[in-house]
Amino acid sequence: MNPLENVTTGMTAEKLVTVTPEMTVGHAVPGMPAVYATPTMILHMEMAAGSAVQPLLPAGHVSVGMMVNIRHLAATPVGRTVRAMARVVTVEARSVLFEVEAWDGDRKIGDGTHRRGVVDVAEFERRFGVTKPVAEIA
Repeated sequence: MNPLENVTTGMTAEKLVTVTPEMTVGHAVPGMPAVYATPTMILHMEMAAGSAVQPLLPAGHVSVGMMVNIRHLAATPVGRTVRAMARVVTVEARSVLFEVEAWDGDRKIGDGTHRRGVVDVAEFERRFGVTKPVAEIA
């Protein structure tokens, strides 16, 4: 069974966030400006991409980030709403390539590509000896 058989080119999803002080580069790196951090923008783009395909994956499968190629084009201050978007451009045997963008209102603040692979969670955990946190077992 191909876990991506239901995923098609053109599928989209988005993630809306309001920039908080914890999302800024200044929060993570003392002395830097309190503006939306590049790693946080990438995280939100990845979350949008994951949301685009997750409902169509077989039970027990998830998509995981494999590659990012992102440009951060403009600073965004605390309090602004960012819309991260992802669109499927290529579906391969075990991965999906997305075009991603982030917007602050009508201003594009980031763009690029992101690839996600699909894994069977149980098989992944067996292969790498991953165990569930104690809180999930109780």
